[in-house]
Amino acid sequence: MAESATRNFSKKLIEIDVSSDTVCPWCFVGKKNLDKAIDASQDQYNFEIRWHPFFLDASAPKEGVNKKEFYRQKFGSRVEAMFRRMSEIFKGIGLEYDTSGLTGNTLDSHRLIHYTGKQAPDKQHSLVEELCLGYFTQGKYIGDREFLVDTAQKLGIEGAEEFLSDPSNGTTEVKEELEKYSQNITGVPHYTINGKVKLSGAQPPETFQNAFEAASS
Repeated sequence: MAESATRNFSKKLIEIDVSSDTVCPWCFVGKKNLDKAIDASQDQYNFEIRWHPFFLDASAPKEGVNKKEFYRQKFGSRVEAMFRRMSEIFKGIGLEYDTSGLTGNTLDSHRLIHYTGKQAPDKQHSLVEELCLGYFTQGKYIGDREFLVDTAQKLGIEGAEEFLSDPSNGTTEVKEELEKYSQNITGVPHYTINGKVKLSGAQPPETFQNAFEAASS
């Protein structure tokens, strides 16, 4: 696992704050590269990773719309080339990019990520992984309550169904996190490492490793 369950106090601590959206494919690619960098650096550092919200389209419909049609309307004639490009990128990380299913508003997913960060912080990173796998490779809708609850239960995150059932739960906190971590950035993924080294985009593992070194000095 990328996050450390046990702390080795002889190692330096690397704290990573990630701003991302759960429908951003580059955010998932960046996560996979970050995980590779962390796995290659476990003998040098302990890691704490915190995920924060960003909305690529805050006005996206909550009920969900056909993914392909939504992106065709948004990007026009470029969309097929974009899909082909992402398919190649995903093959490079050992995954099949799936454009089927629905897309839409990501607020509920960010509410769940926030909840997990408070209730089961050691599972937040894994939750993001599972949500992205579902949306990008299995045609799951990121706004589907059943998908969100099932994913939380799969990871042993207790209380998620009750939390999500009230739409007011976590909404204020997500807004506060958005303002604190994401208001001064224009795109995602965005990483702040030990509060001082900042990276944007789906960087390769080597760039993350160099950032760990710079941030720990």
